[in-house]
Amino acid sequence: MAKKSIASLQTGSNRLTKAIKMVKSEKTGAYTFVESIMAPGEVSAWLSKK
Repeated sequence: MAKKSIASLQTGSNRLTKAIKMVKSEKTGAYTFVESIMAPGEVSAWLSKK
């Protein structure tokens, strides 16, 4: 499962995107959220990784 929230972040001339992914722990079964700030073109590849 993945949850994506996009916020437009400006730093100089770079445009960045904040992505949030929901990850299930194999040990406990609980869900945690992993956040990352990256270029917009890298978001779909990051969300598809396990």
